[in-house]
Amino acid sequence: MRLADRVAIVTGGDTGIGRAISLAMAREGASVTIDYVGDERPAKAVVDEIENFGGKAYAVAADVAKPDEVTALIDATVKRFRGLDILVNNAGIERRQAFLETPLDEWNNVIAVNLTGVWICSQAAARQMVKQKRGGRIVNISSIHEDLAMPTNAPYCASKGGVRMLMRTIAVELAAHKITVNDICPGAVDTPMDAKLKADKKKHDALLAEIPLRRMANPKEIAGLCVFLASDEGAYVTGASYVIDGGMTKQSGSL
Repeated sequence: MRLADRVAIVTGGDTGIGRAISLAMAREGASVTIDYVGDERPAKAVVDEIENFGGKAYAVAADVAKPDEVTALIDATVKRFRGLDILVNNAGIERRQAFLETPLDEWNNVIAVNLTGVWICSQAAARQMVKQKRGGRIVNISSIHEDLAMPTNAPYCASKGGVRMLMRTIAVELAAHKITVNDICPGAVDTPMDAKLKADKKKHDALLAEIPLRRMANPKEIAGLCVFLASDEGAYVTGASYVIDGGMTKQSGSL
């Protein structure tokens, strides 16, 4: 198993891409802390699923935009599993609205979770990894919109563009501590977040027309790339953005 004896935190690890990553890492031998906000039932369901196949998992409620809660998340993980080797910054929110009509509160909320949350979690995790002196992995679930514009989604796109430059900068700083930092940039992924789009045949067909492979990604495909970057196989990769979009950015318009 590629992640045997490793300890991972997956923020937003209870649903969608985060759920797939939590399960994939546990199957590869990692002990996984599943961070969630709100309803605890999805997180507990993932923990149960992992434990049912013999893995180790733990659910902790923590808002990634709140430093005290992130500190408690790190401390609880270290106490339970005796360390921290992998952080997956997956938690994120999206609020689509025309730029001219977007209130400041919406901007602040998206930036707080998608960008400031990555900063807070990465800093807290890196400090723990440095203290342990055995290196580590930080993987951000970013988006093709860290580079590709998306009208009516300015706060989200700005947050992901910020994640890209944060990742590149701290990858250089943390390399001396053998901590790698990378982004995964999915295009369209078949998750609950896109349920409304899939239900609208016209919009769904328009989306698929933008993707050369003519399908949305399965969350397991994102999880597989995440496992690679977290494993020894990805040890020489840092400061990189991995686009996984079925070719969408090679022909996309402004959907």
